[in-house]
Amino acid sequence: MTFRKRLLLSYVTLIALPLLVLSSLFYRTSLNVVTEQAQKNVFDVVMKNNDVIDTKLGIADQNSRALFVDKDLYQIFNDLNSANEEELLAADRQISAILSKYYSLNEDVYSAQLWTSYYSFGSSVQMPLGDPVQSDVYKEAVRAGGKMVWYPTYDFIRMFDQPWLQDGNIDFRYLFSATRLLNFSHMEDSSLVKLKPDVERPVLTISFKSTVMDKLFEKSIPAGSSYMVLDPDNIVVASSDKTMLTKPFTEDWVDPFREKNNGTARIKINGNNQIVSFARSEITGWMSIVVTPESALVSSLVPIIRTSTLVTAIALSVVALLFAYFILSRITGPIKKLMSAMRLVGEGDFGTHVEVRSQDEFGLLSQRFNRMNDRIAMLVKENYEIKLKEKEAEIQALNMQMNPHFLYNTLNIMNWTAIENNQAELSKMLVCLSNMLHYTSRKDWGAVHLTEELEWMRNYFFIMSARFEGKFTVAYEIEPALYENKVPRLLFQPFVENAILHGFSGMDEGGIITIRGWFEDDSRYFEIRDNGRGISKEGIDAILYKESASVGIKNTISRIRMAYGDEYGIHIHSSPGKGTSIVIHLPNKTQ
Repeated sequence: MTFRKRLLLSYVTLIALPLLVLSSLFYRTSLNVVTEQAQKNVFDVVMKNNDVIDTKLGIADQNSRALFVDKDLYQIFNDLNSANEEELLAADRQISAILSKYYSLNEDVYSAQLWTSYYSFGSSVQMPLGDPVQSDVYKEAVRAGGKMVWYPTYDFIRMFDQPWLQDGNIDFRYLFSATRLLNFSHMEDSSLVKLKPDVERPVLTISFKSTVMDKLFEKSIPAGSSYMVLDPDNIVVASSDKTMLTKPFTEDWVDPFREKNNGTARIKINGNNQIVSFARSEITGWMSIVVTPESALVSSLVPIIRTSTLVTAIALSVVALLFAYFILSRITGPIKKLMSAMRLVGEGDFGTHVEVRSQDEFGLLSQRFNRMNDRIAMLVKENYEIKLKEKEAEIQALNMQMNPHFLYNTLNIMNWTAIENNQAELSKMLVCLSNMLHYTSRKDWGAVHLTEELEWMRNYFFIMSARFEGKFTVAYEIEPALYENKVPRLLFQPFVENAILHGFSGMDEGGIITIRGWFEDDSRYFEIRDNGRGISKEGIDAILYKESASVGIKNTISRIRMAYGDEYGIHIHSSPGKGTSIVIHLPNKTQ
């Protein structure tokens, strides 16, 4: 594959991958934003529906409280002879009128009645109740003892034992009721007057058709959604699935919502992504739940988002590819010219030049190629002269070479001469010098054992002591374990030399050099201390930082740092007249 094809493939890959990722992210983000907004809208609908339901049912609850202190109802039941049929009929007419005053304006109320064991009062709608006292609706109200009881949707036929209506088409088949045991009283001459103890307290029953909630939800929730209203015992009060009315709801996905009053969540139901919005009624304690498929919320917007994403991606791809093709032509054209010129140069034509048409990187590359070609031509010409001079230099160097053994043999002859002439000190100096030269002339300049380094220093000290006629003495305080470790060659020499030549200048005797060594915190430390004239702070800075300072000390610091790292090196502690202490810090390594 040619460079042009590889470059084009690289451009296509670099363009396609980001476009694919960005398009996918754009699509998912847009879809998520739309879904979240739709989810919020559905939740708002559920909350508003719940508020409407609470408002409607709250009115019925408030009116029921007003009946407790209705003077007319008090008088009717306090004076009523339940055995007299004429009085019952008259009372029924009066009670119907009173109940109508409270509940006739509420179009959602299907019927409002007062039930007793001897008569059902106020039935504005003809419902064959049978004996309502035997119904669970009545019993729950009596058990509540005056508290409002919201009885969930029930089957009228089963509740009041009316099997003969089973095949009939009745509009009051499914009802839910609000019931309350009424213990009438009223104020008379600033005193609260209650019903006689032997008077039976009636049960107020306000019945609603389950379709009251159906109308509210079916008009407001999104298409494709389902709804249901559950009481605290999971009995279905209202539902888009009419077969579920009055039955218990057994699916467990609704259980987590029981602990909350309202909210919304995304869950999977039967393998499908659903948005569930719920709100609890403050009046009844029932929970309204709307289940909406995610696909139903965004189905109309998905094609628009998908199309816009696809069109944008294609347009960007076309523009990017055209741009890539233009760049390729700008890159590969100059490269082809350079390749052609290089082929000619490879064949020996150093006069080849590439025409420079631009001042960009390729133009600069062509200029450099032309200069290189001219330089090569010149170097080829000079090469023969250089080779001749090199040959002459090699011959001259061979003639001037000296074998190191010649130097050692010469020192050996001088040593024997000194011994024959009883010059013992001179003999020892020659031996020390020979050992020092042998130590420093090794080809391998790697680390050496501390023992070897100190042996070289002893030879050096002997020669320097002879030179300065006992001006100083040397002491060693080194932990034995350090002798097995290795140190850089000539580690101490620059500092010892500095102490002898500068530290002890002006002194005739009494100089002391102490070399210490110890382990501390996984490191090795060596100290060269003298009691010389000391160094000022400016002098220390000059040694450590100025280019004109001691070459030997700078070289030693550099070798330590190159071998072990920048955290290792030397520290100088000194002040004029108090001597100098140089501490060398090395890692605890044997190599």
